[in-house]
Amino acid sequence: MGTLRAFAILAALTLVTPPLMVLQWVLVKTGAGFARRLPHLYHRGVARLLGLGIAVVGTPVASGPCLMAANHSSWLDIVVLSAVAPVSFVSKREVGSWPIFGTFARLQRTVFIDRTRRSATGQFRDEMQSRLASGDTLVLFPEGTSSDGNRVLPFKSALMGAAERTVGADEHHVPVQPVTVAYTGLQGLPMGRARRPFFTWYGDMDLAPHLWEALKLGPVDVTVVLHEPVTVDDCGSRKALAAHCEAAVRHGLVGALTGGVEADALRSGLDAAPPEVKRKAPVNA
Repeated sequence: MGTLRAFAILAALTLVTPPLMVLQWVLVKTGAGFARRLPHLYHRGVARLLGLGIAVVGTPVASGPCLMAANHSSWLDIVVLSAVAPVSFVSKREVGSWPIFGTFARLQRTVFIDRTRRSATGQFRDEMQSRLASGDTLVLFPEGTSSDGNRVLPFKSALMGAAERTVGADEHHVPVQPVTVAYTGLQGLPMGRARRPFFTWYGDMDLAPHLWEALKLGPVDVTVVLHEPVTVDDCGSRKALAAHCEAAVRHGLVGALTGGVEADALRSGLDAAPPEVKRKAPVNA
């Protein structure tokens, strides 16, 4: 049954994705504003197809630029966060050369960085600031790698400096919103440590076999906690900002995995109603 499910998902994606990729390519090339929105709508559909029950706690920054600082544990994070809000990602350079996924990343206007070139950090930060100045919402994974989904790794502060960009008539700094992504349930039951590695992708796991097994196993429950946004001014420095976001995300992960997030929030999701409607108070550190 699981194999049939996986084949059905792949068949549906193969039918729908290519024409939408062509449309998105045209939108990106022409600079159309809908280029920000189409990946959001596409990933909402993909989330439903995969059987992702996404519970959203909190509210994204409503307008203007925002830098989201999220934990990272799975390739599914891209689908989940894109389904919650129209976003682009900050990703390691290698992703751009991956078959299929690299094309997806470029079409979603990903900012590619090379973490091995510390001397170029300022260049990547400037590129991020330029995108933020244009009003984009960027998702940064400050851990610098993916985890096993049971913990939050230390946040690196270097690229958080992009939030020091001032925007708007009042020249305020770009808001930074800590975001927790937690994989909490499988087939309607709580997902424990033993089964979470079927969906979290880390270490030296091979992507293709991991993706195939995940498609066979679903559906999956995911909790996304959108914490209160802060600025560099609120925290006092770039490093303090990174520490604040790390603490907030860790608090949210513990709450989501142990049931500390409100039960009624967990019942909301993409299948019940749009995330813009089904919102609850955020979990704060």
